[in-house]
Amino acid sequence: MSGETLSLERVRIVLAGRTLVDGLDLAIGPRECVTLMGPSGCGKSTLLAFVAGSIGSPFVAEGRVRVGDDDVTAWPPERRRIGILFQDDLLFPHLTVGGNLAFALHERVRGRRERRARIDAALAEADLAGFADRDPSTLSGGQRARVALMRTLLAEPRALLLDEPFNKLDAQLRDEVRRFVFDHALERAIPILLVTHDEADARAAGGPVLRFGSGGPLRG
Repeated sequence: MSGETLSLERVRIVLAGRTLVDGLDLAIGPRECVTLMGPSGCGKSTLLAFVAGSIGSPFVAEGRVRVGDDDVTAWPPERRRIGILFQDDLLFPHLTVGGNLAFALHERVRGRRERRARIDAALAEADLAGFADRDPSTLSGGQRARVALMRTLLAEPRALLLDEPFNKLDAQLRDEVRRFVFDHALERAIPILLVTHDEADARAAGGPVLRFGSGGPLRG
């Protein structure tokens, strides 16, 4: 369980002289989801990259990212323990479903029996019991999305970033996967920052919505 707050303090992001984010302050508490909405290219995903620690040239960024009591601004992505889901599930094609999940397990989970127990429990939670030895290519889109989320959660993230992860799903599947993601992340008291252009995603998230203005920066 996380139970921590994800905080952004005076975040400013500039690209080629254009300000995308200007002095943003934001606090996302446990079991809360904040949604970022706006047109393509306005800087939504760039802000997620800043939070995750993966932003780089040609962007110029300043401000702070805190998780709980930790200032993680200068930490590399792998140390921040901030999970992220993208439009593509990014499952490793050369690994089984179980192998994909094992990849995320913390090093303190030792021993083959304990690791397999964690994997089997995650699959059961995702209604995929018995799928550990399956090839990811044999899964449906919804099944792949559930595996991707469980892989992220097995890494015990302190916060979760969602970069339009429902965008490529059809309407019925989108609603199913959306509920699955929010239910499983929020029950773990993980703060969520969602990027989307779909109003239905924002409604399902149920939290505050921040909108990038047309042609203008996101401000705090």
